[in-house]
Parts: sequence; structure tokens; C-alpha cells
Amino acid sequence: MKFLKISLILFLLQPLVSQAQILDQKKNLEKSEGYFNFYYDKKEDKIYLEVDKLDTQFLYTHFLTSGLGSNDIGLDRGQLGDGVVVAFKKAGNKLLLIEPNMTYRAETDNLLEKKSVEEAFARSVLFGFEIKEEIDEGTYLIDFTPFLMEDAHGVANRLSRGEHGAFKVDASKSALLPEQAKAFPENIEFEVMLTFKGEAKSGALRSVLPNSENATVVQHHSFVKLPDDNYEKRLFDPRSGAIYITYYDYASPVYEPIQKRFAVRHRLQKKDPSAAVSEPVEPIIYYLDPGTPEPVRSALLEGASWWNQAFESIGYKNAFLVKMLPEDADPLDVRYNVIQWVHRSTRGWSYGASVVDPRTGEIIKGHVSLGSLRIRQDFMIAQALLNKPFLDNDENHEPMMEMALARIRQLSAHEVGHTLGFAHNFAASVNDRASVMDYPHPQFRLKNGEIDLSDAYDTGIGEWDKVTVKNSYGDIPKGMSQKAFLDAVISEATAKGLQFITDSDARAEGGAHVNAHLWDNGKSAAEELKDVLKIRQVAISNFSEENIRSGEPFSVLEDVFVPLYFLHRYQTEAAVKLVGGLNYNYSVKGGEEPAVEVLNERLQKRAFQEVLQTLNAETLAISEEKLSLFPPRAYGYPRSRESFKSNTGVTFDAFGAPATASEMTLSLLLNPERAARLVQQHALDEDQLGLRAVLEEVVNRTIKTSQQNDYLQQVQYVIAYNALQEILALAVNSDSTPQVKAETNAVISDLHKWLKGRKNPLFRQMVLDIEQFRRSPEKFKKAGNTPKIPDGSPIGSLMCGGL
Repeated sequence: MKFLKISLILFLLQPLVSQAQILDQKKNLEKSEGYFNFYYDKKEDKIYLEVDKLDTQFLYTHFLTSGLGSNDIGLDRGQLGDGVVVAFKKAGNKLLLIEPNMTYRAETDNLLEKKSVEEAFARSVLFGFEIKEEIDEGTYLIDFTPFLMEDAHGVANRLSRGEHGAFKVDASKSALLPEQAKAFPENIEFEVMLTFKGEAKSGALRSVLPNSENATVVQHHSFVKLPDDNYEKRLFDPRSGAIYITYYDYASPVYEPIQKRFAVRHRLQKKDPSAAVSEPVEPIIYYLDPGTPEPVRSALLEGASWWNQAFESIGYKNAFLVKMLPEDADPLDVRYNVIQWVHRSTRGWSYGASVVDPRTGEIIKGHVSLGSLRIRQDFMIAQALLNKPFLDNDENHEPMMEMALARIRQLSAHEVGHTLGFAHNFAASVNDRASVMDYPHPQFRLKNGEIDLSDAYDTGIGEWDKVTVKNSYGDIPKGMSQKAFLDAVISEATAKGLQFITDSDARAEGGAHVNAHLWDNGKSAAEELKDVLKIRQVAISNFSEENIRSGEPFSVLEDVFVPLYFLHRYQTEAAVKLVGGLNYNYSVKGGEEPAVEVLNERLQKRAFQEVLQTLNAETLAISEEKLSLFPPRAYGYPRSRESFKSNTGVTFDAFGAPATASEMTLSLLLNPERAARLVQQHALDEDQLGLRAVLEEVVNRTIKTSQQNDYLQQVQYVIAYNALQEILALAVNSDSTPQVKAETNAVISDLHKWLKGRKNPLFRQMVLDIEQFRRSPEKFKKAGNTPKIPDGSPIGSLMCGGL
């Protein structure tokens, strides 16, 4: 019996003995010492993590070291994932990696009050690890490999949501990358190669995969010590232009808001707080990807460094620096703010993102991703606008490169601005390009009948950028509250005529703000549209085979013509927003900025008349001389998403381009939200432009307008038919108010009577369409044969992101 008891005890202890010897048994483990120590087992391809910090919060984030190379898919090299606070907690023979709920908290010294809020809201257990060994008291060894091999970045979900195919991690084709496993005193870094097995369903995914059943990326994991408590949170003001974090603080007094908002920013302090100008304790340093080629490299370094001008304006010397990334540095190491040059198969947005401490809003790492194809679009725009750039010299690249590099400098400053904590300011262009955080359309001028590109883009930081830097980084005078400081900064900006309006109020579809536009220029959107149309007319008149190099197919010439033909598209969006437009601010009680005012009738009517010019056949028709430059596509040069689309098969569609351009204008102008504002504004002020007047003038200038020759008349018919389609669509749009539907239907009835007396075949077709519409309005769908407008935004010229 005694022998049986001893045997049973030895049997039960056997697993513990085995575990206690795991490090001793694996003699070839490679140890790395850092914030957490870890071991790499080369034989089994495993990472063992030594956890000596139970219930201690740290930051976990993930990145894509290598991506899929498609803007449409949106999984790029260097893409940041979420940064979350986590902690290890022991539960029996397991360690749980737990993410606390940072959205709901109690910022108080009352521990029981803190606990009551923590217990009221769910936490998330990210992973459970079996304890392999207790090395010392309170120090445990776990197999970290399964967690590292998970799809933390959500690649499979992204592919599924985008309808690119159903994929999942194939463990047999995935592996750790031990050479990228690094340990530092305040962070540890890991990388894994993940292969996702499935079947590519979309052309976008198939185009970037060498094998349509396997998509392989490299995923990076960072585990970082949280910053100390010496960072001071900066209050968020909606007028400031700052990006912000938000959470609910249940310890707030009843008379204070429970939802808190704080600006996102880097930590910055003066070495000498009493000095008017001082160097910082630690400068904010950004590092450029050494894989960036010249001359782009120099342009990016120069553009990013503009921000130092703004920091100098608030009393800092050498507070913002831009350097080349050291050869031995990892761009995804959280200790480095990085500007990365990203390649894709298609042109797309660049973006600036940040790893942020969710407790405070402190930026730990800024990471900029710049799409390498952006520069080529600006080169093409300049190539299209210049008069015979390749007449005598196929190597005449310099004029186009100068404009393209000017855009790259501005783009670098823009995306870095996001990672400094600044939002878009789309009202900056009305104040002499007051911010790099606007989307800048290239600005052209006519000089002696020739198009001048020399001032296409600005060459430094703007006045608004200095304001937003002061808001987020300025030192608050002793004895002054944060709120009083922010009020003073905004009051000063308002007195200078500066305004901040961001994304949600800048979009064209239904947008109402008269100053906040994407890709526009000038104080007056209407006046600038007039100028852009003039520039466009001159450039089209000059356009010839000398806009491409010798030996290039005329299909390339056709593609160069695309951004020229649609040069007016973004300024049209801006001018349309003046129709039914408002000027307003993110006003606060006690602030000096006006809250809201309706744009006066004179400016609305003027903008409307300029917009109508984009619905004129003489504006949109491509002359026979230019049409002769566009034969059917050459072998090896098929149409792409950035080409003109065609209803005529292999030939260039002379009516398709005007159809596309006119539909763009009409769909923006006859937006149901804009229509409702026109009804409301006219009801409040009978002198204001009303919906009925807009609809009737559209009919007069499109359907009832005749042209001087048959070709122009046929183009006008294309525009006229689009006008009818958009008017009918407005009448049945589910977002149209009853008043909008009533006025639109009245115009349709009047138009029907007018058309019935005409013998023109197209007008007869319009009569049939209206009568069919009357019989079954619920079945109405716009004719689907208008060619889709080629991709334009971001027009090389043009995406953020990010932000």
C-alpha cells in the first residue's frame, strides 16, 4: 500500500518535473533579453516567452511588414494595426493575455470606484497560454508561438469583406522569422510569415498574387512598455484641427460631461521652460525609408522638414528633425517615427497613422506610408498641360518632374502632419493655401498664352499649420488654464480669417460648406472654375502627338488626355457646393467665430451659372482634330480603370466622354439633400435661388438648347438625356423630401408637354421615358450606358488617409 502511494505521487509529479526541465532539456535555445526575455527553439520553430510582469499593463500592436500591393484591397507594406493596452494575468496553470476596456473607466484614487467600473463592462481575453515552467517565483515560461501565428491584422476578414475570396491561415506554409525577433529594454518585436490559403475571386487580388490560391504576407508584432505618467493630456477643442481620443470617465462630477476628449500628440517639452526659444528635452525625429529613390528621397526629406517652421513659431529650436533611417534599424520598431515608400499595382491613397497610448492620447510612433505611383500621376498631368513638351527632345522630363516633385514635398508634409496629430483642413485653400493639411489641386496660370506650372504647389508650411501646432504643442503660460489658452489661440486665428473645416463637411455629394472642398483653389470656387475651364480649353487646343515620346503608341496619348479632359472635375464639385451652400464653423459658446450663415443669393446664382458651363456641348465636345489622335487601342495597351470607357467597342467614344462629364455635374447638382436646402432657403428668402428655378434652368440649358452644327447638337443631346435621367431620379429618390418630389414632378410635367410638340427622335424617346416613368415610377432606374468616370482621386495630385 505504501509503495502504491509513493508511485501515485511520483506519477502526479511527473509533468511538473518535465516542465521544470524544459529550459535545461532544450540546450540549443537562443535567448534574447529585453522588456520580456524570450527564447527561440530553432529545431521546433517556436518562441518561448518569459513573463515576469503579471498584472502590468503594456502596449500591443501589429503591422504588416509586407503587404499585397493593391490600393483596392488595402493591405499595404507598413500598415499599422490597432494599438491596445494588455496585461498578463495568472489563472491556474494558464496565463491569460487580457485587454481591458479603455472606453469606460474611472479616473480617481478611489480603488473601489475604479473596480466598480471595470466590473461593469466587458474585457477581452486575447489568448490563453499554458504555463510550461515556473522559472522563479512570479516568472513563468509560455509557448508564445500560437499567438504570434494568429491573423492579428485581420487579413482574412479584409479579403472576405472586400469579396476577394475566402482565405484562412495555412499553418503548414507559415513560419516564424527568427532573424526579425528582437529584444530591447522597453520593447520586443516579432515577425511571422503567414500564408493564407483560399481562392482569389476578384481581379484585384488575382492581379497581385503569383499563385491565386496562396497569399503570403509578413506580420509584425510589437510589445511595448507604456510611457511614464509625466505626459500631460491636452484638451480637445473642435476648432483646433487636432485628432483626438475619447473615452467615458465615470468618476466625473455630475455637473461635468462624462465623455472626455483629448488631443493626440507627441510628447514635447522645452529644456529651458523659462526661455522664449529653447531646444526640446527630446526632439521629434522622423526617419525616411532608405529604399526611397532619388530624386523622390530629397523631396520627401525637404517636405517633411517644413514642420520645423511651425515648431519654431512656438518657441522651439530643432524640435522637429527628419533623417535617413539607420541601416540597422527596423522601420516597424516603435522607437522610430518612419516615412515609408510603398509600392502598389494601382495608384491610391497615401496615409499617415500613429501608434497611440489609448490611456492618454500620447503618440508613441508615427508611421507614414506614401504610394510610389502618386508622383507618376502628377507627371502625367503636367505632360498633358504643357504645349508640345516632346517636340524636339524625348528626354525633356524636367518641366514635368519639377511639378511632380513639388507635389511630393507637399504630400510628405501632409501625411507627416497626420502623424503629428492633425486632421484635414479643407477650408485652407480659400486663405492662400493656409495649410498642408488640405488636399491641393495643382494651381495653373496663363502667361502670354502659355500654361505656367511654376506655382502648382505651395512650398512651405501654412499659417493654419502654425495655429494647430500651437494648439497641440504650445507651452501654456503659468497660471493660465488649457481652455483659456486654446480659446486665445483660436481667437487669434479667427481674427486672421483662418477657418478649420474637416472631412465630414467637405465631401461633394450633398455637401453644403462653401469653403471646404477637396482639390480646389482660390477664394471663390466659382471664379476658379471659370479659370480652370479656360486653362483646360487652352491645353486641349494645344494637345497633340508631341505630348508623348517618339515610339510610344497613341494609346498612351489617349491616357495622357484623360486627366486633361476631366481637369475641371474637382473644381466643379467645389462650385456646386455653393448652390444651396452655407458658411459655418464648429462654434462654441463664447467663441468669436460665427456659427452659420446662408450664402447670399448673388454668389449662389453666379456659382450656378459657372456650373452650367460644364453642361455645354462646346465645353465638353472633343474636336474632330483631337479625335483623330485616338485610334483603337494598341496591342499590349488595353484600357484600364484610368482610361476613357467606351460604348463603341474598340473605337474612341466621342459621345461617351461628354456623357461621363455631364453626369458627374448633374448628379452633384441634383443631389436630394442640396435640393431640400434649396427649397428651405427659398421659403425663408424669396430672393434666394430655389429648386424650381434650378431645375427649369437646367432644362433650358441642356434639353432646350440647340447647337450650331450636327456634331455639337448630338453632344448636346447626350447631355440633355443625362439631365432628364437625373431629374427623374430626383423625383423618386427615397431621400427626396415631399416638397422636392412635388417641385421636381411639376417640372417633369411641364417638360413632357414641351417635348410632345417636338419631332426630334431623341425628344420622342424622352417622351416615352417620361410616360413609362409615370406608369411605374417605382421601377425607374437611370440608364446604365453612361461610361463610368475614370479613377481620379487621388489625382496624383490626389488619398489620405489617412488619415
